[in-house]
Amino acid sequence: MSLRATISQYWETFQKGLFPWLAEELGPLSERHKCLVQVLEMVRVEEWLPDPRGGRGRPQENRAALARAFLAKAVFDVPTTRALLERLGHDPQLRRLCGWERVGALPSEATFSRAFAEFAASELPGRLHAGLVEQNLQGHLAGHVSRDSTAIPAREEPTRKPKQNKAKGKPGRPRKGAQAASEPRRLERQGSMTLEELLADLPTVCDMGVKRNAKGHQESWAGYKLHIDAIDGGLPVSCLLTSASLHDSQAAIPLAKLTAGRVDNLYDLMDSAYDAEEIRACSRQLGHVPLIDSNPRRDARKKAELKREALAQRSIGQLTPQARRYHERSNVERVNGRLKDEFGGRHVRVRGHRKVLCHLMFGIVALTVDQLMRLLL
Repeated sequence: MSLRATISQYWETFQKGLFPWLAEELGPLSERHKCLVQVLEMVRVEEWLPDPRGGRGRPQENRAALARAFLAKAVFDVPTTRALLERLGHDPQLRRLCGWERVGALPSEATFSRAFAEFAASELPGRLHAGLVEQNLQGHLAGHVSRDSTAIPAREEPTRKPKQNKAKGKPGRPRKGAQAASEPRRLERQGSMTLEELLADLPTVCDMGVKRNAKGHQESWAGYKLHIDAIDGGLPVSCLLTSASLHDSQAAIPLAKLTAGRVDNLYDLMDSAYDAEEIRACSRQLGHVPLIDSNPRRDARKKAELKREALAQRSIGQLTPQARRYHERSNVERVNGRLKDEFGGRHVRVRGHRKVLCHLMFGIVALTVDQLMRLLL
């Protein structure tokens, strides 16, 4: 079944059956309530959790209801768990959608925190997103994959990098023809590594990151960096969370191989930060066409040449097919913006790589479902 047919079937089920029944049962639903219903129905989070029955001691709180509550937190862009509890107490429709009939049945804030730690340890939202992509995009040919990263400030102390003691060589000028031994760069090492080794090699501690914004000014932050691959239509298919100090190009090859296992695409679109021959070679090896903006770096002559060429093309109104395709890269920038503005990306209140990734991936899951339904409209 095609992607459009699948989403059309979901839409018909929601509009003609589920929404009218829920409105009659729970009362009027806002657009955010309907968005949450779509997310819960397409994800089916209870199928990804272990069976709660059995075991000794006091039974746990309903983990499926708690997972639905964290999805609601992303959909309603609620900043904190305490604010989520207050919202559940005053919003009967939301509370019953998550799985609690009475206000007195709501768990404590500590229970929410323990459940969130369990979801982070089991990578629940990442598995939900992977299943969502596989269920709806498997067999779907994507024209373009757009790759980019976004800063994720965190409320934790950045890790200081240890000082590296370089081995001292013989003093004086080296002999003629002698070459200093140097370690291979990460991009060079990544060519012969498996996906598991690639992911394990990426740094994930909280540290300081610096990048240049759209106005040319440098910005710094303490935290992490979220790398996203998005296909046409603004659908995120793969995400990686790394240290803020990691350069964008270092996560390109792991992200490309992760995406290649989930969807089929034709073109890889990246900005000038990814201008490296190793990244182009990986893209061609996967059967894709790399379209990467040129980076002159410190070559003043090449920079002036690129500027003259761009000016000449604008003066005659020339737009090459590669440049036209490259404009599709704004898909991933819109994903970054929607994640931060609408699905909790700006409200990171947890600490540690696993918990930060868990928080962000709940937002990615909600965003993916919402964008799938928007494609039909």
